[in-house]
Formats: sequence, structure tokens, C-alpha cells
Amino acid sequence: MTTDQAVGLTRRDEGPQRATLLELFLDLVFVAALALTSRTLAQRLDWVGGFQALLLLMAIWWVWSATALATDLYYAQRPPIFVTTLWVMLGTILMAGSLPGAFAAHALLFAGAYVAIQVGRGIFLVAALRGRAARLPASRFIFWFVVSAVPWLAGGLVAGPARGLLWAAALAVDYGSASLRYPTPRIGRVPMPQYAVAADHLAERYQQFFTLALGDLILVTTLAYADNDPTTVRTVALLVGFAATVLLWQIYVHRAGALLQAAIETSRNPGRFVRSAPYTHLLMVAGVVATAAGIEVVIVHPTEQTAPWLAGVILGGPALFLAGRARFEYEVFSRVSPSRLVALLVLVVAGPVLVLTPALVAGLTATLVLAGVAVTDSIRAHGHPPEPPIPSA
Repeated sequence: MTTDQAVGLTRRDEGPQRATLLELFLDLVFVAALALTSRTLAQRLDWVGGFQALLLLMAIWWVWSATALATDLYYAQRPPIFVTTLWVMLGTILMAGSLPGAFAAHALLFAGAYVAIQVGRGIFLVAALRGRAARLPASRFIFWFVVSAVPWLAGGLVAGPARGLLWAAALAVDYGSASLRYPTPRIGRVPMPQYAVAADHLAERYQQFFTLALGDLILVTTLAYADNDPTTVRTVALLVGFAATVLLWQIYVHRAGALLQAAIETSRNPGRFVRSAPYTHLLMVAGVVATAAGIEVVIVHPTEQTAPWLAGVILGGPALFLAGRARFEYEVFSRVSPSRLVALLVLVVAGPVLVLTPALVAGLTATLVLAGVAVTDSIRAHGHPPEPPIPSA
């Protein structure tokens, strides 16, 4: 046999697939990358810092998301996929290590590592697979990541605002091609049924990654507390950060988070979840990263007056998370809880008031809004049987 099935790499539709220990091992690298992104944002709270942190986060997220899809389509325990995963880990470590200087002296290292990961993954797969049909998915990835490599590497070579614009263009190519199912000359798009090969596996992976993303919040707040004199007010700020971590987790897993796999099983179009999950979870992970940055500043300067940008990050983090969680809830249940919308409104209205208060008050306010959502969820669910998923498609 000369097909990829002889080599034993390509997954078929053969029932649930659980995440492997290798995949969990890979995720550990991304905890460090997310923590460095949060700390980078905390060090520059203005529109430039926010824009740069967003680009860095989107790059890191797309490395993980594309790798998760690859391990979904192929058997992760096979030697070629094992080597490919290690390649991604090494590249991600280089990206994370260069992240604090990504918009300064280490720009080319960051961009080069990103390109090497994305293009190299496809090359490894094409070399390992047998047969034209088996190579088609990897060939599509190679084509589009080579296209985006031009602005990525060009951005690493230039300085000033042009770097951010070039990297934004590169990310537009990466995200846009994925949303269009990688339309490639002479090959075409990824067939919709292919996205549903192991959608249950991807559901588990996204659940695991969000939980690990909360490790960013724990790591950043703990380091900030350890690096400063542990006064009483800083200890209170640390407790606020811990409460925010617990509440983010609770709100995520409540009903929709716990039922993602069941929703996929009952959906008429399981592949739709595979295509939408990266964007939905990007919003929620961005919310965690921003929350971590805001709480870090609160721990370091708990009694200083809240600057406008700090208020934006402290409140914007939970707002991004709730926006992503509302979309996630709609995908699973075909409706959105009013508490999500009310909480978003409260966060928007509270911003102008909190610039007159100490940073600790702003952090506490954001945490109380999350607590209100969690309590409302618990009250609504109390005494009622578990709600079955009703996917929107």
C-alpha cells in the first residue's frame, strides 16, 4: 500500500479520540507564552501596547490552534507527528523567549520562529504522508503560511509602525484563509466533512487550553506578589486576582463549557464548531490575558489612582471574556443569558467612574461583576434538570 493509511498517520471517523499526554506537554509551553504576553501588556498600557499585545497573542494562539487541528487530523502518537509536535514546542519557546523584545531587537527572531513553525509543520507532514490525497491538507497549509511569511519576515526587518502593520496583514492572511477553508490554487478548499473527523477531540483540547490559560493569570499574579513587598493591601489584591481566576473558570464551565462535546454530537454540522472554536476561544483567552495584566498592575500599585488605560484593561479583560462566552453559549444553546449582556453594560458604565478610584477598587469591581454572573448562573440552574444542548446549527 502507498496510501497514508499504510503509514498509519491519518485519522478516520472512528469514534472519540482523547487528548494525548504529548498534547498536554505541548500546552505547557503556551502557559509561559501567555504569561509573557500579559506582562508585556502590563508594562505598556496605551493603545500602542494594546495593539502590540493583541498581535502577539493572535500569533501565539494561531500556532496552538493550527497545531491542535493537525493533531486532530492525524494520530499524535505516531513518530512523524511526535517529531512535528516537538518542532512546534521548540519554535514556541523561541517565540516566547523573544516576545518581550518582539517589537524591538528580537523582531526577526519572533517572526522567523513563527514562520518556521507553521511552514515547517506542513513540510514535515507532506514528507511523512503518502499519496496526493493524503498530502492535500498539509499542502494547503504550506501554501497559505508561505504567503503570510512574506509580511511576517518583512515586518521583522523593518522598524517603527510599519512592523505592526505588516504583522497585522500577515495575521489577516492566516486567519482569513482559515475562515475560507484554505482555498488553494489547483487544490481547492478543505472539504467540510474533514473538519468533523474528530471534533470531539478538538472540543476537549479547547477546554483544556482555556483551563491552562487561567494558569497565566495565576502565574502572573503570583510573580507580581512575590516581586513586591507583601503588604496587607497587596495581599488583598492577590485575593481579588485569585477570586477572578476562580470565577472565570466557573463561568466558562457552567453548562455550555461542560456540554461542548455533547453539543457537537447533536449538531447537524459538527465541523462548524471546529471552524468557529478558534475565534470564540480567542476572545475568551484574550480576556484572561488582559485580566492578568490588569491584576498585575493592581498588585504592584494597589493604592494609586486608576489611569484610564488601566481601567480599560481591568474592565476590558472580563468584557472580552464575557463576549466570547456569550457567543460560545449561543453556539451550544442557541440563546444568550441576559446576565452576560447586563454584565457587559455594567463594565462599560463603570469605566468613567473607576478612573477616580484606587486601582484596587477597579480590580474589585471587575471581580464583583464576574461574581454576579456566576451567582446568576447558579440561581438559574438551581432546582432545574441539566439543560440539553441545542446547537444553533
